Amino acid sequence: MKITFGKIILTDFHIFALRFEFEQEALEKMTFEKNILCIGAGYVGGPTLAMIAYKCPRYKVTVVDINPTRIAQWNSNELPIYEPGLEEIVKTRRGKNLFFSTEIEKGIKEADIIFVSVNTPTKTFGAGAGMAADLQYWEKTARQIRENSESDKIIVEKSTLPVKTALAMKRILTSTDDDIHYHVLSNPEFLAEGTAVRDLENPDRVLIGSSETPGGLKARDELVEIYANWVPEEKIITSNIWSSELSKLVSNAFLAQRISSINAISALCEKTDADIVEVARAVGMDSRLGNKFLNASVGFGGSCFKKDILNLVYLCRYYGLEDVAEYWKGVVNINEYQKERFVLNMLGAMFNTLAGKKICLFGFAFKADTGDTRESPAIFISKRLMEERAELVISDPKALNNAMMDLEGLEGKVSYVEDPYKAAVDCDAIAVMTEWDLYTGLDYEKIYRSMAKPCFVFDGRNVLDHERLFEIGFNVFPIGKPARTHFN
Repeated sequence: MKITFGKIILTDFHIFALRFEFEQEALEKMTFEKNILCIGAGYVGGPTLAMIAYKCPRYKVTVVDINPTRIAQWNSNELPIYEPGLEEIVKTRRGKNLFFSTEIEKGIKEADIIFVSVNTPTKTFGAGAGMAADLQYWEKTARQIRENSESDKIIVEKSTLPVKTALAMKRILTSTDDDIHYHVLSNPEFLAEGTAVRDLENPDRVLIGSSETPGGLKARDELVEIYANWVPEEKIITSNIWSSELSKLVSNAFLAQRISSINAISALCEKTDADIVEVARAVGMDSRLGNKFLNASVGFGGSCFKKDILNLVYLCRYYGLEDVAEYWKGVVNINEYQKERFVLNMLGAMFNTLAGKKICLFGFAFKADTGDTRESPAIFISKRLMEERAELVISDPKALNNAMMDLEGLEGKVSYVEDPYKAAVDCDAIAVMTEWDLYTGLDYEKIYRSMAKPCFVFDGRNVLDHERLFEIGFNVFPIGKPARTHFN
């Protein structure tokens, strides 16, 4: 299209450029009630701030990150993370009151409230290596906030951090005499990947911790006011800042403990011909316990459980609580045991050798409805199978790119095939690693005909119809249930 003004001809490009400039000028003239910034555009920061922007259109919400590729993805049609419902929310508010940028210093200057959602991985060096949280990125962020602030700020800890981190942050922020006031709050996230949008929109609780000073309580009220735009008052709970910091670690520790407990019993069920599903159902009907997190599996994964428990173990040891530390370390130990036990069961079932056998992994993400593979049991299982000289075929609807990175550089034969039917062709066994709904609806008669014989299914999530698989001809090995085999 062309528009002519006298001798001036405007092309589509010119019209687009003028429209963009006009929209930018209009945005700059808009007055927002609050300027909210999030430093860190990962699995927590991106979805959390997108929900705030969605529920609070009168607030300007900016998410910044040092990674330009990640920011470009947030500004594109292919978001850097997969969460059901997230894309719709981002596209609804992006460019209106939700912005993604690499301009961290500018964002700090303009912000009234800053959420800190940077990575806090487990240390791989020095004191506490393998257990303590690596706080180098958090400290750099605190110093960056101090160096670029020109007005009072409310700082919100969104990353999972050790107890007393807020005190250290406050000391860094106030280490110079620049007459700027900072109030540090703890607002831990309790999201589950795969249901993050639902968890944000209808949370079990929102926890906000603050100092008990007048300034701290006032800052806490400001954050309460943000969440009160859509979260019922009774679900917004407040505490002192140390209780809030510790609550996140303890919450994840308790959830992981339930998984390790049921997985430990699954091993006993396999020895005694009991059925872990029946045991879990009986236990879960006790109103004092409930039925959540009682599904036996190949083990838990994700970015939080192992990291947070090891952090808790380190804190307990730091304060001289050795017995408490050993108790929580046992939760991690059982999880590692369950993954190794799964591999050994495969080895024993397939005539004590996996060398040269082709094994298809159904799923690689640590859970369904996410592409995240951090600490996924599939990583450990894959490496152990390759140590046994097995050939692997990895299949997953969302996590193949991450799987390639996780297994890069390993010796052995591994291929990546998204279509599960094609992935299973000529394989000796299928191992279910992720509870994707996709795998429960497949035509297993078709799959059986395409596989090498005898063929095996190792259901690491107990999601398949084991009786039907046995009738088709598979040798079936669930978690915590008697195996069904065609061998005498």
